[in-house]
Amino acid sequence: MRRAADMPGILPLKIISSMATRELLSELVQQYRHESAVAVTASAAGGVDVAKRVSAGEQFDVVVLASNVIDSLASAGHVLAGSRSDLARSGIAVAVRAGALRPDITTEQAVRDAVLAATAISFSTGPSGVHLEKLLAGWGILAQVRDRIVTAPPGIPVGSLVADGRVDLGFQQLSELMALPGIDVVGPLPPAIQQMTMFSGGIVANSDQPEAARALLDYLAAPRTAAVKRRYGMDAP
Repeated sequence: MRRAADMPGILPLKIISSMATRELLSELVQQYRHESAVAVTASAAGGVDVAKRVSAGEQFDVVVLASNVIDSLASAGHVLAGSRSDLARSGIAVAVRAGALRPDITTEQAVRDAVLAATAISFSTGPSGVHLEKLLAGWGILAQVRDRIVTAPPGIPVGSLVADGRVDLGFQQLSELMALPGIDVVGPLPPAIQQMTMFSGGIVANSDQPEAARALLDYLAAPRTAAVKRRYGMDAP
């Protein structure tokens, strides 16, 4: 496999991701710049917006989103077929305002009770939010609590709504909660109702440098990046 540094005339690579992997990719991209001498610019936005921008033809070299979204973009021709590379797995965690009483979330019933006891709850429009809405529906309480749900706009951390007191409970990827000030992470959802999301990268179809983009993706997926992923609340695939 050729390294990007071995390829002459490499222009700065552009990578875009959802917010869940923003901090992780920021560190890994910085390491890649140092090791390869290839310039990379990284940006992040809400996953829905990122997918729309890639679909609309905005120029990027690599996109990192939930694996099912990468597959959809590839099926539509916006990501190169066969370029998907699985990078990290992330679970959903629960947060409360810093110093607030931490509810019991050790069992499915305990989480259900905590939701019912909350004045307001929040989750995102991303994979974690889709999962939470299905859980509420499955428990038969979605209609009962719908007026208490505050949906975080794309690109706005759920934890920020928790920190300023607008909601009692926040549900989001652990990687998006763990570094935010003003909140306490209670812990992950219990195994019975946990959902792990695979975040994957793909080469954007309009990239002018697919070989260099492939080298970057190979680096992001390399086993030696596993320790960095764990520090950001994620696991290697």
